[in-house]
Amino acid sequence: MRYFIVTVLFFTSILFADSKQDMFQLYKSEKYKQACQIGYDNLKANKRDEEYISLFAFSCLYSDYIDRLSAPAALLKLTKESRANAAYFAVIVMQKKLLYHSLVDGYELSKFVLPTTDYVLSKVFDAYTKLGKHKPKKFYFFKDPEDEKITYKLYLSKDYKINKMIIEEYYDTIAIKRHEYW
Repeated sequence: MRYFIVTVLFFTSILFADSKQDMFQLYKSEKYKQACQIGYDNLKANKRDEEYISLFAFSCLYSDYIDRLSAPAALLKLTKESRANAAYFAVIVMQKKLLYHSLVDGYELSKFVLPTTDYVLSKVFDAYTKLGKHKPKKFYFFKDPEDEKITYKLYLSKDYKINKMIIEEYYDTIAIKRHEYW
């Protein structure tokens, strides 16, 4: 019986090690959505592996699955780097939720002073809050604070079930990326 348990544990650890390696290879290949999905599917079995959790979270961040950052923000706590990552993810989740709340419900954000990040959602959140109290618009345009050739277009796309918050990134006048959040 003891031999059976050791064998099962050995093969289970190999299986999860493979998921971490697969996720890392996908991440390096910039296939963030697939890496995020593998991480999501195996998170429960790897909830004590902070490298795994960080890799999963950054994969989800780069694939715009912002809501999946809540679990890593709660789980990362053992090292200084992990705690910094947890705070980074928590800020982005909060900014997404507040910006969406403001666009959909007219919630006033100018009174908030939050930490910020270098992530596109944070840049747009910061620019939006600097507008102060304003009348809602269909589209908002913001310049990147670090590169004046990069601009962002923020708007809501109305769906029959849920509104989506869209951020389009432009380099000069060329669209380079579209982010969808809800």
